[in-house]
Amino acid sequence: MRQLPEADRDAIRLAQDPKFPRLLEQITATGGCSQPIHLSGSTTTVDGTTGEILQQYDTRNEPGERLLVRCRNRRATICPACSRLHAGDTFHLVRAGLLGGKSVPDSVRHRPRLFVTLTAPSFGPVHRSSELCRPRRGGGTCEHGRPLGCSLVHTPDEPSVGQPLCPDCYDYTAHVLWHAHASKLWDRFVIDVRRRLASSVGLVQSRFARHARLSFARVAEYQKRVAVHVHAVVRLDGPAGPGDDPPTWGTTELLIDAVRASARRVLVRTPYSPAVGELNLRWGAQKDARPLRTDGEGPDDDAVAAYVAKYVTKGASDTGAGTDHPLSTWAEIESAPVSEHTRTLMRTCWRLGGLPEYTSLRLRAWTHTLGYRGHILTKSRAYSTTYAALRAQRAHHQGHTDIPDAITERNWRYVGSGHTPGAALIAAGVAEDLAESRRVSLERRQEGEWCR
Repeated sequence: MRQLPEADRDAIRLAQDPKFPRLLEQITATGGCSQPIHLSGSTTTVDGTTGEILQQYDTRNEPGERLLVRCRNRRATICPACSRLHAGDTFHLVRAGLLGGKSVPDSVRHRPRLFVTLTAPSFGPVHRSSELCRPRRGGGTCEHGRPLGCSLVHTPDEPSVGQPLCPDCYDYTAHVLWHAHASKLWDRFVIDVRRRLASSVGLVQSRFARHARLSFARVAEYQKRVAVHVHAVVRLDGPAGPGDDPPTWGTTELLIDAVRASARRVLVRTPYSPAVGELNLRWGAQKDARPLRTDGEGPDDDAVAAYVAKYVTKGASDTGAGTDHPLSTWAEIESAPVSEHTRTLMRTCWRLGGLPEYTSLRLRAWTHTLGYRGHILTKSRAYSTTYAALRAQRAHHQGHTDIPDAITERNWRYVGSGHTPGAALIAAGVAEDLAESRRVSLERRQEGEWCR
């Protein structure tokens, strides 16, 4: 008789345990998290006046004497269940800054608001998907003997799209160093936009904050050539933030002009290196700044929020831009499941990371992201709500509220993570059921809206 797979045998073992119903409750409560955190401990809530015990919880009565909680990993490649929750939080975070809600006043929808795209510069010609890749009259080859053009028609999902026409001509050093300074370039860009807005209306730059506030939420995305580009929602408020209208001079047209001028102007210089020299790093030639619409022409607010939310759940391995885990040795770079273009960027990161002049960039620690050191999503303080506030609201909605005049003592410790093979199988089923339930619910809501 053929033996059952290990996961199936383990699932049967778990199902026969008297505490299985409680284990299933815990797995369901985590949404089918694939890498749950295991905690051991207790929580005791007592009346602050009388000392009477009001609530008490201890994991000694739980299966395995532990409680499972979500890992909260944003990457769908690591945990699909938690990435969906993170995407939902991101959608509400970005949307609140566009349309209001979550402690943000509805008046923000009438402010000057832009959807801005900033790209990396060219580091060398790459194959692209279009009617013709890179047609070149007269042919010709580069100094390494490779064709200077490509007349093929590539589909968007072809492996060659985004790969250099000539790897030896491609400037891998500049690509890596641009990644390492991309967050600093964004910071310089935001500062310069403020300065340009101030100077355009005759304000002393240091007094801009007394008249207006620039708020933003930005997401970093890897293009096919595995170079980061930035999408951002930029909003102009009054000095007090979302609850304050901008000055009369704060128009959408003025904001667009400032954004475009700053994107062309700002630069960051790399540390001088005897091997590389000093590079001037700028944004690429492709820049876009479009007004967001409430009722007029322009990108739809919900569509922008949904786009950002969808992207933040992607891991580096999803986009071909490295791996989701740090690499600690040269051998790990050589064995990583990536394209040769990405591997060469990793090797360049590792080599440059060994130079003393680049120590502060910590390039070896960020080899797995090709030198990019920033967060996938960042926002200014006054843009909208926070992830912490959204999670607190969810906990309140689920009934985990504090009791007035009570004292709570918590004693918890980490005891592990992950699932056994059988529990992982059960968690995957729970996650699929919940995802299907959400899909059906969404379809019914959309059908109801269409009928109205």
